[in-house]
Amino acid sequence: MTKLLKNLWDRFLFQDRGIVPTRKFLIGYAVISLMVTLLTLGGSSWISVILINIVFLLISLVDVLFTPKRSQLVFKRNITKQLERGLPYEVAIEIENHATQNCHIVLIDGIPQSFRANFPLEIEVPGSEKVTATYDIVAPVRGLYPLEKLYARFTSSLGLWQKQTAVTIVDEVKVIPDLTETKKYLEDAQHYLMHEGMKVRKRKSGVGEFSQIRNYVVGDDPRKINWRQTAKLQAVMTNEFEPEHGKHVMLLIDCGRMMGAELKKSNRLEKALEASITVAAAALGNGDYVGVIAFSKQVSVFVPPDKGMAQLTKILDAVYNVKVDASESNYLQALNYLQAVQKKRSLILLFSDMQTFLQEDRTLFYFEGIKKRHLFLLITVQDELLVERAKTEINDVNQAMIKGVAQQQILYKKRQKAKWEKQGFLMVEAKEERLATDAVSQYIQIMNQGLL
Repeated sequence: MTKLLKNLWDRFLFQDRGIVPTRKFLIGYAVISLMVTLLTLGGSSWISVILINIVFLLISLVDVLFTPKRSQLVFKRNITKQLERGLPYEVAIEIENHATQNCHIVLIDGIPQSFRANFPLEIEVPGSEKVTATYDIVAPVRGLYPLEKLYARFTSSLGLWQKQTAVTIVDEVKVIPDLTETKKYLEDAQHYLMHEGMKVRKRKSGVGEFSQIRNYVVGDDPRKINWRQTAKLQAVMTNEFEPEHGKHVMLLIDCGRMMGAELKKSNRLEKALEASITVAAAALGNGDYVGVIAFSKQVSVFVPPDKGMAQLTKILDAVYNVKVDASESNYLQALNYLQAVQKKRSLILLFSDMQTFLQEDRTLFYFEGIKKRHLFLLITVQDELLVERAKTEINDVNQAMIKGVAQQQILYKKRQKAKWEKQGFLMVEAKEERLATDAVSQYIQIMNQGLL
């Protein structure tokens, strides 16, 4: 395609400056052409036909004079600089018309192809006034995206010809993981951790740091009664303890091939990111140090442990753009890296695929050295398809084979899991929608029991 043809094509595709006819003009021209054709059949000369077409075109071009100039229209885009994956956000386009003429504007924003929005936008802009057009946008894929162009077509009140322009408005949008679970925890931690109508298990009696002295209530451990305060206040008082603060928590996020397996709403990596950020918020709110390592074939992200809610922003900035790698996960390299950078005893939460992890026999021997220094917890998403296949009813030979293989895989996983748990390693397999909740519950339970 030559440069001239490409420019013409871009004009009709809403991607270049120019003037294009509207549907109203084409319909009018078709009616005039039909009338001229009938005149030629009646014996009119070709000169009169050509003159009629020229006159119609000249009259239609007068419409361009009543259309604002491109320089008289000012566009401004207002968009949130940080979007959460899969959630709708409103984008506002401010249009200021410095001309005296009214105009009808059709807009298409130059958003990335992966974003979802309804275009084009149509809006009437009176002369010498400012109008705001809004549309909803959904970003389904994490990452950093530039927004550079805004495409507009505008007509006068007659609407025979359209002027179009491509306005350069540079914005940069960061799409981060969905923080819905994190916000729920921060709003009401105890309600978030409700499970089957019961509160999270109480911590081990007398374990942790002294918190306060309060009135004794039914169910408290009598061994924690503070007899000095009881005698002084003439009321039974008891000591209350809370988990120790300042512990180290390391979040290991697997970005290997199996983490790209699709779930109901996203993939395993997306759920692992959401759960790890929720655990990080819980630990940082509890005064603990939190660090992150993301890895696949090699380590791609490392955030040193630190405390304070500002650390949550650092973690988000580091992991928001991690992608699923096509290669297999190298657990040994990730654990070697962990051993090198984290010397203090820590709670290690590994978000990975259990079946892939259990197949690495060499990893079990390497963990013998790690468990002496750190407490290890593997958190993974349950393979609901495998469970469903194992429970399916048998109607033919093919279904019997599928069910047999599924049950064999489940039994193998149980045997491997039992072997690891005998060595002192904790493993949790949660449903997709409960991964974040179960991860936070396990973290709190470990801290309350003083296992770290």
